[in-house]
Amino acid sequence: MTGSVEGPAAVKDEEVGVGPWPGGPEAWPALEVDGALRYDVELLEHGDRRNVVDEYRYWTVEAIVHDLDTRRHPFHVAIENWAHDLNIGSVVRTANAFAAAEVHVVGRRRWNRRGAMVTDRYQHLRHHPEIADLTAWAEEAGLPVLGIDNLPGSVALEGYALPRACVLLLGQEGTGLSEAARAACQDVLHIRQFGSTRSINAGAAAAIAMHTWVVQHA
Repeated sequence: MTGSVEGPAAVKDEEVGVGPWPGGPEAWPALEVDGALRYDVELLEHGDRRNVVDEYRYWTVEAIVHDLDTRRHPFHVAIENWAHDLNIGSVVRTANAFAAAEVHVVGRRRWNRRGAMVTDRYQHLRHHPEIADLTAWAEEAGLPVLGIDNLPGSVALEGYALPRACVLLLGQEGTGLSEAARAACQDVLHIRQFGSTRSINAGAAAAIAMHTWVVQHA
């Protein structure tokens, strides 16, 4: 998204973000706000081309995370990663856009971060080696686990009253929720489809599920 905030120099239309703060160091805003560092000297000097909303232009990563932590939503997103699912990056990016509390990666710790578009710097992530570990964590946190998959016996997401605090669990792309994941879910929800394809992309399904939560609660 291109954009500007009050003060920064204009940039070319094809460039993302804003240029150096005009006027040099003498015109910079106070680097600290309420005793905490907010502005990044490098960004003020050279410009901010990051994929962040205008409100956060020139802020440090730490300051952005701290501000997000004051208003994150109480839903979590989990995705199984048994075969290096390329959708995880997309899930992380969407979770950041909707201010999810955390993204949980179940299975392999390593995942392809390209799709996250660097949003993993601002989004809390948690790893669980097995579904049982996620289930134990959710039980301790008092959060119901809801699966997202078009399985026989699943309930339509549309019209389902999502709990305000919950975990939305998605399976591996192609295979869907594992047997262990299905057993861990309070309910499994499907997204209604009207075309010929059997399923939609896991990253897209995650986005629809998160937006459904936002429509109901945010």
